[in-house]
Amino acid sequence: MTAADPTALRQYSLITLNYWAFTLTDGALRMLIVLYFYQLGYDALAIAWLFLFYELFGVITNLVGGWLGARIGLNRTMNLGLLCQAIALGALLVPDAWLTLGWVMAAQALSGVAKDLNKMSAKAGLKSLLPAGQNQRLFRWVAALTGSKNTLKGVGFFLGGFLLWSVGFWWAIASLLMIILAAGCASILFLQSDLGKSRARAKFSQVFANSAPLNWLSLARLCLFAARDVWFVVALPISLASRYGWSHSQVGAFFALWIIGYGVVQGFTPQLLMNFSQPTDGRRAFWAALPLFAAMLLLFGLTLALEISAAVLTLLLCLFGLFFAINSSIHSYLIVAWARSDGASLDVGFYYMSNAMGRLIGTVLSGYLYVQYGLTACLLASTALLAAVILISLRLKRLPAAP
Repeated sequence: MTAADPTALRQYSLITLNYWAFTLTDGALRMLIVLYFYQLGYDALAIAWLFLFYELFGVITNLVGGWLGARIGLNRTMNLGLLCQAIALGALLVPDAWLTLGWVMAAQALSGVAKDLNKMSAKAGLKSLLPAGQNQRLFRWVAALTGSKNTLKGVGFFLGGFLLWSVGFWWAIASLLMIILAAGCASILFLQSDLGKSRARAKFSQVFANSAPLNWLSLARLCLFAARDVWFVVALPISLASRYGWSHSQVGAFFALWIIGYGVVQGFTPQLLMNFSQPTDGRRAFWAALPLFAAMLLLFGLTLALEISAAVLTLLLCLFGLFFAINSSIHSYLIVAWARSDGASLDVGFYYMSNAMGRLIGTVLSGYLYVQYGLTACLLASTALLAAVILISLRLKRLPAAP
């Protein structure tokens, strides 16, 4: 396959469109759940529990999903993810009396399975679409996929808040279900049938990464996403609504713009880092972590010392988002570059298992710390986790470039 292979470009476009459709519904569903249950009177910790199984099952799914992708093909695991999301959305189309914490947690568990099957399949699929040695092109493709996905996730946050305000919870869920069903039909009809399937029969024991670069990178990813979600998932939206008096639409709009901006920066990270002469070298991950830590340290210090306004808070969080996007884009590229050529989903699955574990830790801490101590405690926890990212990235900095 050449770098300009039109078949590869078509498959890349299909994977991207599939990922977009899923991400739009996933972001909207997350915002719907947070705002709807806050509207019903649930506190931050109770809402955090709604996402517990979503993140927990993501951890399990990435391990099993990476193995399944290598055994049966990434097209099938991607379609399975869309099916799980459709079932999860359908489970929420029930009378209001059925929407108990247990029921919604179960639906969110299935949605968590869907999200990580879809993400793992999309990211690992890129490895098989380009020949070895196309590092800069691979970096651009991964950055474009990841950045556009997060931009659509931001649109999903806005869509969720808007749909809840305009048509109510039931019709909002029904609208998202129609999007998923349309994406599923396109994926079944047009996605390459043997995408990412390992030539050798993959063993389940192979899902556990056995190389130092992958292990250290996965640990850094865990701390990175825990540092974001410890304030992002529950504490911030509820703080904006309760402390600053923002409406549901305003909260949804801010999260939409934050994620959209974050996605745009991710997509353009290769252009921002034109001097990225060793794209498979871990040194860039270390240097990118330093300004991210400094941004969160500044935000924590100001909230500790002053009663900052909503404008200052959101401005500093946008600065954090800029540096977080660059870090995330570098990490996302490195895992695809460092993954084995045959059965890449095994390594990518392990890496995103760590990502899901970080989100799980951050989600639980977000609800607990906010209820017990407030938003400032969540920002302190984020600062500590980012310090851990820097220490881990010191190890990445000393690793030789991967082949």
